[in-house]
Amino acid sequence: MNEIAKFAQTHWESIVAFVWFMVCFYGYMIYSQRMARTTHCLSSVLHQYRQAWMEQMLTRDVRVADTTALANLERSVAFFASSTMLILAGLVTVMGSTDKVIDMVADVPFAIDASRSEWEIKLLLLVGLFMYAFFKFTWSLRQYGFCAVMLGGAPTMDAQVSGRERKAFAIRIAHVASLAANNLNLGLRTYYFSLAVLGWFINPWLFIALSSGIVWVLYRREFKSRTLEELIISRAE
Repeated sequence: MNEIAKFAQTHWESIVAFVWFMVCFYGYMIYSQRMARTTHCLSSVLHQYRQAWMEQMLTRDVRVADTTALANLERSVAFFASSTMLILAGLVTVMGSTDKVIDMVADVPFAIDASRSEWEIKLLLLVGLFMYAFFKFTWSLRQYGFCAVMLGGAPTMDAQVSGRERKAFAIRIAHVASLAANNLNLGLRTYYFSLAVLGWFINPWLFIALSSGIVWVLYRREFKSRTLEELIISRAE
């Protein structure tokens, strides 16, 4: 108990920074999910576009453009999944040469001295974040694969299917596509927050500032961006 209290007294800045980071990471995740249900944002507006896309897809017998667009989305996700594996390999390599990295960062202005064990904890946080991102990317990739299967099984124009059933089918495909896009978004968001963790290697207060800045950037892009305005206007026309 005394050792824990001593650690908290000597590393209280890092503890505060880590707690603030987790609040930003999970807090923004919960906030964005709840706001998407009642407020226009990139995810909610793009879901409407996906539903319109799938409804249009059902009116075409030749669906080459649809399968090509879906394949492009899969390739984008596969790129991030493979990149994440390379990053994880790099982080494991860095953990094997921590002393050299500590000496290099020690020359950075405002850098706070940290022991090898502290550095390893910070590196483990990065490893955990990129593992989380990898699982999100690979699950998104599988979900886009499910979309491809559903698209292949979509009823053709001459199929004996009612308009109501076609509408329901389009909604289901769009929902699966939105789930895939959401997991891709969570993986990309983790990349953003991983940049904030880099500040922790220099100074805990920089870590706090970067975590707050990442939340601001994500909020502006998802809820207040010019791209969102154009998407809303185009959807309303």
